[in-house]
Amino acid sequence: MPAIKRVLIANRGEIVVRVMKTCRKMGIETVAVYSEPDRNLSYLKSADEAYCIGPANPIKSYLSIEAILEAVKKSGADAVHPGYGFLSENSLFAQAVDSAGAKWVGPPPSVLTAIDSKCYCRKIATDEGVPVVPGTIDIVRGVDDIVAFASEHGYPLVLKLDKGGGGKGIEQVQEEGQAKEAFERLSRIGLMAFGHPESYIEKLILAPRHIEVQFLADRAGNCVCLGERECSIQRRYQKIIEESPSPVVSVEDRARLFDYTAHLVKAMGYEGAGTMEFLRSADGNYYFMEINARLQVEHPVSEFLTGIDIVEEQLKIASGEKLDIGQKDVSFNGYSIEARVYAEDPVSFCPSPGTITRLRIPEVDGKHLRIDHAMDEGGAVPPYYDPLLAKVISWGESRPEAIGYLRDALARLQIEGVKTTVPVDILILDSQEYKAGDLHTGFLERLFATATLEDGSIKPLWPNM
Repeated sequence: MPAIKRVLIANRGEIVVRVMKTCRKMGIETVAVYSEPDRNLSYLKSADEAYCIGPANPIKSYLSIEAILEAVKKSGADAVHPGYGFLSENSLFAQAVDSAGAKWVGPPPSVLTAIDSKCYCRKIATDEGVPVVPGTIDIVRGVDDIVAFASEHGYPLVLKLDKGGGGKGIEQVQEEGQAKEAFERLSRIGLMAFGHPESYIEKLILAPRHIEVQFLADRAGNCVCLGERECSIQRRYQKIIEESPSPVVSVEDRARLFDYTAHLVKAMGYEGAGTMEFLRSADGNYYFMEINARLQVEHPVSEFLTGIDIVEEQLKIASGEKLDIGQKDVSFNGYSIEARVYAEDPVSFCPSPGTITRLRIPEVDGKHLRIDHAMDEGGAVPPYYDPLLAKVISWGESRPEAIGYLRDALARLQIEGVKTTVPVDILILDSQEYKAGDLHTGFLERLFATATLEDGSIKPLWPNM
């Protein structure tokens, strides 16, 4: 199979800059796409070609398969990298790219179609002997199923969409009286956001840790794990701080998680880069939750730790190449932490669109600090898209050293004109609980009950976190 020569990056923002960097290193030409309000993004000038694909509404631009395929055709791109979000896990888009004669940088469309169902993945895990979060394997037919499950396993429980993501489609049910409303609300969300109202039940695991395993798999059946990432610091079920290695994962745990991952990858027929998501209960048990079939926002953490360019491996695998590394070739050095910086109010987490009036970015050295972004002074932060502005990633020989480098970089990062979550990131890093590695998915709720920001204001408890 011929090597990729020209990649169209079907996305916007920092991930486009990230993919372009690796393409330049590999001698691959790049094609960028943009919506009308994004036409002045500076990285468009760095692409070999750039095409407008529609208006601000993402449904008519970044989510328009037809518009992006037209850009593929005009540009002569022989591959499409979807980044993350938007159409990155859309099997119809992947199939359309294949049908257009371009390489899809991701798992095959048939695999995307199958693993889009979390129940399907739970069935595979069960068949492979990988523990799943206790709950139903089949979809819920109605409220009676919820009541029947609870009568045997008790409350509280969680309803989750079978086909959903991005933190959407999760409802906690504390008692029987909430079951009907939660089921109906979740069904509406699923239908509107994903076109699928189906849901399933999981037993609520109290104070879990979110642990994920980054892996690479080629079409010859080889699989390599690039370590685990601790992603327990979340708001609204979305990550804000990630790190590797996890402060709690032992050598034995890691080996077991790698084994689980390899078995799941093989059973799914997966190829490309991906992430297996697990929950770790307070008593130390690990449960498979789902697979993310794309490049993760937090992939730089694993790159810092292993020295492996995950985007480069994605492009090689899409070209039909076998992995040239085995598990024994992967070494894990030091500690790495990523803080996401969102254009959001640090108290309410409501989006803060506007214009960046002043921008000062700390100098990066390539060893201890990396900042992935697509910001410009005077640049617009539109209200139509995900408010992620930047990712600040540190590396240190020890976890305290990595925390120190990251904390210092965040303190020196100046973004004016829009509100950002930098104060929240600093608040987390400064907390004794974080420094001690005492983490779980309810970390922010516990921390912000009594916390204060740098400006001295009290951080209230968010009721809708």
